[in-house]
This record gives sequence, structure tokens and C-alpha cells, in this order.
Amino acid sequence: MPTVAFHTLGCKVNHYETEGIWRMFMEKGYERVDFDHDSDVYVINTCTVTNSGDKKSRQVIRRAIRKNPNAVVCVTGCYAQTSPGEIMEIPGVDVVVGTQERKNIFTYIEEHQETKEPVNGVSNIMKNRVFEEMDVPVFTDRTRASLKIQEGCNNFCTFCIIPWSRGLLRSREPENVIRQAEKLVEAGYKELVLTGIHTAGYGEDMKDYNFAMLLRELEQVEGLKRIRISSIEASQITDEVIDVLDKSEKIVRHLHIPLQAGSDSVLARMRRKYSTAFYKEKVSKIRKALPGLAITSDVIVGFPGETEEEFMETYNFIKEIGYSELHVFPFSRRTGTPAARMDNQVDDEVKEERVHRLISLSDQLAKEYASGYENEVLEVIPEERILDENHPELLVGYTDNYMKVQFEGTADMIGKIVRVKITKSGYPYNEGTFVRVMEHATHAGEKIVNQ
Repeated sequence: MPTVAFHTLGCKVNHYETEGIWRMFMEKGYERVDFDHDSDVYVINTCTVTNSGDKKSRQVIRRAIRKNPNAVVCVTGCYAQTSPGEIMEIPGVDVVVGTQERKNIFTYIEEHQETKEPVNGVSNIMKNRVFEEMDVPVFTDRTRASLKIQEGCNNFCTFCIIPWSRGLLRSREPENVIRQAEKLVEAGYKELVLTGIHTAGYGEDMKDYNFAMLLRELEQVEGLKRIRISSIEASQITDEVIDVLDKSEKIVRHLHIPLQAGSDSVLARMRRKYSTAFYKEKVSKIRKALPGLAITSDVIVGFPGETEEEFMETYNFIKEIGYSELHVFPFSRRTGTPAARMDNQVDDEVKEERVHRLISLSDQLAKEYASGYENEVLEVIPEERILDENHPELLVGYTDNYMKVQFEGTADMIGKIVRVKITKSGYPYNEGTFVRVMEHATHAGEKIVNQ
């Protein structure tokens, strides 16, 4: 039986797509082995969001070539899409496929095996207007299943290379989204995370259909307990979306709303299409509809030209919004983007220091948010066991409002919805005690509810 090994760099979408590519190999009779094992085929799914993403991708490619010089080494993903020539120059790379037409990977492997020449299967992503279907009916290692609903982005923020690696926005057909959601529920998943490159931009390329309508349809999927939106831009929080969230029984009380900067002058240089006032108005609207909503966000620190005043505007704005957690990134010059060529690049030391200030603010906000749930009973889906010799039965998972909880429980609870009382709030972990299992499926379709 031929073997294949995968290594995925980068985001949730890449992880989803690796699973999609694995399904194709599985159907061709391949067995999946660990990346550090000897394998007939290595597939490296690359990331290009920063220059260091490119560098890491190259290191992993070389690792595979050293591991088995006779293996077929295939490189796919964003770095493959933007710089196929650079990858083709690495001796030992056999097949390069970008972020589309992945189903041709076998044709390219066969072509390479016949000619012994490297094959470049990367085409112009900007011409692509169609969502590439890749069905993933089950995941190898997750209790939460991702469901990719769209691809690409039309925004062209000045710091971002992604439109060039992923192309313009294109949405997956609604019936295909629903069909895959049903398959995932049948496979036993209770929670689906809707992912994409610009997830809530879903439907912007369609006539008479939009993101809110898709959410309404997903709400009807029987047996599905939780719907999580991986990311939503402030501009995508329409009144219709708010209405759906307000009425929904399944969409969780957590939204990731990227901010990037809390200073209007920095937002303008970033070419983000909103002001802080607009963002704030959307957040207060959505909080009215969903009391207790956890809002997480991304922030870039040290964008070219960022003054101490501008940084403090961001700092104070973040405090005012009151996030439950932040992802803080120092600005990274991505070759090929307008921001990399801007004057007044901020010194690394200044960036570092600002990153630290924001991370401690984020920790403080996270603790404040979590403290509101001490002594409350919340629903948690345990994801894995924690290796702790003193507490062999420690499980860890997330509540619907994205608090990480550890509590004592048994391995058979993993992937099920259990009620846990938060005994001690904190960050990054909250501590809890198990109350009861909500329900468990004996097999698809047959449910037993514990009284």
C-alpha cells in the first residue's frame, strides 16, 4: 500500500484543505503515515502570510527531501501559489500545486513519475471565480469540525498578501455547505466552525443569497448543536446577521471580529474599510442582541508610521470595547505588499515593547471576562486529555463563549457536550467540576439523553 505524509503550516483553512487532500489520497488507496516517517509521497501545505511563513515552509520542504530522497515531494498552499518558481528551484521538489485545482495532484504525480521532471501546476488565481469543492466528511484529529464555506478576499489591505495567494472572493454553493454539514453531524460532530479566508463575506459574489441566509439554513440541520463563525468583519455584521444571531439556538456566544488597529489614522494607512466609530457601533448593536457575548480580535502593533499617540488610541479603544481575548501581532513586512514599502517603519524594540503592553492588557481583559462566569454552569465540549501525573483524568475543552476549561472527567466524554461548573476563573485556563453529560450518540441518529 503506498504511503503519504502531510505537514500543514498556517491557518485553519490550510488544515481543512489538508484533510480534503488526504481524502483524495485515501480514495486512491494510500495509507497515511506520520511526517517524520519514511513515506512514498510527502505533501507540504504551505503558508505565506509573512516572510517567515515562507522560510518555515522551505525548511519543512527540505526536511521531507532529506527524509526520503526517492519520495515524491508535493508542495501546495499559499506560498506555492505566490512563489512557485522559488519552490521549483529547491532540488528535490517534484510537484507544485497552488491553492486551486488540487484534484490534479495525481495527474502531476504520474507526469513526474514518467518524465522524472518537476511539474509546476500553478495557474493564475486572479482568473478563478469558482469555489473549489473539497469534501471533508470527517477529520482525523478534531472534536470540532471545520466547514469551509468560501475562498479568497477582495479587500487588499496594505499589509496583506492573501488576495494574491487565494484570489478573489468566491462562495461555496449553499446546498454543498448544507450537505457537508449533515455529513459531519452524522460522523458525530456536535460543533461546526465555519471557516474561509473572508468567512462572513460569504455570498457577496452571489445573486439573492447571503451569509445570514446560510446561517438560517444551517440552523435547521438536525443533530447539530453548535455553530461557530471563525471570523466576521465589522462591515459584515448586518442587521440581518444580527437578527439571525438573536434568534439562533445554535450559534455560539463568541465572535472573532478583527480590529487590526484602534486608531483611525492607522486604519486608513492599512486600507481597512471602517472607522473606530463604525466598529464600536456594530459591537454595541450585536451585544444588545447577544448579552454575554465573548468578542475576540486580532491587532497589529507597530504598523509603519505608528506613533506612541496612535498606539495609545488603539490601547484605549481595546479597553473600551472589552474583548475576552486578543491575538496580538507585531507588524511584519511582507514582501510584495504596499506596507512593506512604506516609510517610517517602526523599530523592532518599540514593536516588542508595545506587543508586551497589549498582551498584558489582553490577559487582564480575559480574566475580567472569565470572572463573570465563576460559579456558573456552562456547556463544554472536551477536546483532549491533559498529561498531568497528579490528575490523570484532567480534560480540557471550550465553552460556547470560548473559555478554555479544565476539569476532571473520563476519556469517553471527549467530543460530547458536558455541563461543567466553573469553580475558579482564570486565563488561559478556567477550572471547573463536571456536572453531567448532556447527551451522547450511540451511533448516528440514535440519541440517549441522560436525565
